[in-house]
Amino acid sequence: MEKKDWKWLIAIIFTFGIFYFVPYGAKWFNDSVVSGVNLLNEYAKQHVLTCLVPALFIAGAIGVFIKKDKVLKYLGSDAKKHVSYAIASVSGAILAVCSCTILPLFAGIRKRGAGLGPAITFLFSGPAINIAAMFLTISVLGYQIGLARIISAILLSILVGLTMALIFKEKTEKGELFIQKEEGAHVSGKTIAIFFSLMIGVLIVNGLQIEKSLKYWLMGFLTLGVILLAIFKFAKELRKQWLDEVWSFSKLILPLLFMGVFIAGFIMPLLPEKIITNLVGSNTVIGNVIASIFGAFMYFSTLTEIPILQALIAKGMHSGPALALLLAGPSLSLPNMLVVRGVLGTKKTAVYVSLVIIYSTIAGLIFGGMI
Repeated sequence: MEKKDWKWLIAIIFTFGIFYFVPYGAKWFNDSVVSGVNLLNEYAKQHVLTCLVPALFIAGAIGVFIKKDKVLKYLGSDAKKHVSYAIASVSGAILAVCSCTILPLFAGIRKRGAGLGPAITFLFSGPAINIAAMFLTISVLGYQIGLARIISAILLSILVGLTMALIFKEKTEKGELFIQKEEGAHVSGKTIAIFFSLMIGVLIVNGLQIEKSLKYWLMGFLTLGVILLAIFKFAKELRKQWLDEVWSFSKLILPLLFMGVFIAGFIMPLLPEKIITNLVGSNTVIGNVIASIFGAFMYFSTLTEIPILQALIAKGMHSGPALALLLAGPSLSLPNMLVVRGVLGTKKTAVYVSLVIIYSTIAGLIFGGMI
């Protein structure tokens, strides 16, 4: 048989497989594709406009309006550790953000000069300790696991940050600690403070459990305030710099983020839920590791980890693995990892993910042994 005949034969077999075998033998593939598309659609509708877009504009504003020496003073590699890590570990408390929405803010402070350790601490703790998540965890899952989540998230975020800083020691030259000229210097500090307060207010209001129409009215009012300040208080060149920064972060984050959300949705139907539930039914090392890995790679929208945990606990999940999932889940996800890799590189991202899984496992084991 000639070479061209083989090509035709392969094409015929492939076509036959597409039309006859895929509908029957690969239903899982179809379900996974639909699941990926649905999750991407849900994320776009629920989080892009109200969470991710405001976070991108805040990140852009950090790059233009926040003085680099101020970031370095409190979060830089040479800042006092008890100050930088304490600030980084609790500064996300007022923001209702998930593992993806935190990314523009993380990239913003990192670009502005924050040390690797404090930036990682902020990245880990932000999604786990926002006020809405803390109160909902306590009310739905109980005080024990709720308080354990708050304390563990803060301590683990500092521990992960310190470990990353120890492994990847950063060298800073004194001449690089201050930018030559702050572009926003001619804008008053009061105006900039109001500007940031309005943008952060959008994220805070979005996380409130209030009537939807009231929520959207408040968010619209705050957004209008941001627009008016930008038009009447900032020079045209300054507005352009801000929007350029926003676009720069958008190009870095959005493609990887959307791809990661789709992949997370794609693999969800493939997870053997019954087997996972059986494996995390006791406070074992394997059970906590599985819970940590499952939480690390799955995508949880803001606060959705709580009803998911409620269902798993009802099916017999032990409190130890439940805490491990609560710690790793909101702070990590496959989309999160892809974007963090774009900011930090493959090696640092791999170490960060490994540390989160290891420390979450240990926290789960300790908590499970105390219950």
